[in-house]
Amino acid sequence: MNKADLVEHIARAAEISKSAAERTIEALVAVVKSSLRKGETVTLVGFGTFYAGRRAARTGRNPRTGAELTISAARLPKFRAGKALKDAIN
Repeated sequence: MNKADLVEHIARAAEISKSAAERTIEALVAVVKSSLRKGETVTLVGFGTFYAGRRAARTGRNPRTGAELTISAARLPKFRAGKALKDAIN
């Protein structure tokens, strides 16, 4: 399912226009992004939790030349599914 399909399903289920459903999805994504950027978690009870994880700096290799290079530390978005979501798909 892509974004257009999701917008269509939400619009139909909530009995709202497709443009309103699309604005809602875009607002949700924007809030999750800004919250993770601030280091906050976003928890949707029964669905799951979005949080920012950390990846340590490490040494890697250039596959073409074999030269070592340093890969800097990074923060990554992560998602932990809630119990209700896990139960719904099993």
